[in-house]
Amino acid sequence: MAEITVSATGDGEPMRFDVSVLQRGSSTEHRVTLSRSDLERLGSGRAPEDLVRACFGFLLEREPKESILPSFDISVIGRYFPEFEREILGS
Repeated sequence: MAEITVSATGDGEPMRFDVSVLQRGSSTEHRVTLSRSDLERLGSGRAPEDLVRACFGFLLEREPKESILPSFDISVIGRYFPEFEREILGS
């Protein structure tokens, strides 16, 4: 199981987060942005950090942490995984 740490780095638009994924003795670092409109659409009432953590959980079910882009906006996940929005809304 991976340990996913999410830290907000600003409260502007878009919101910015530093994410660390620790798994099997090594870690990766990521910078992620999230728009307020995506939070409202995909968050189902969750805190922004919780949505970002859920998004990384989704990604880690499909690829190793080293394959996750070092910097991206949450909105691009659906381009790589068409089932993303449906599954993240159901989580």
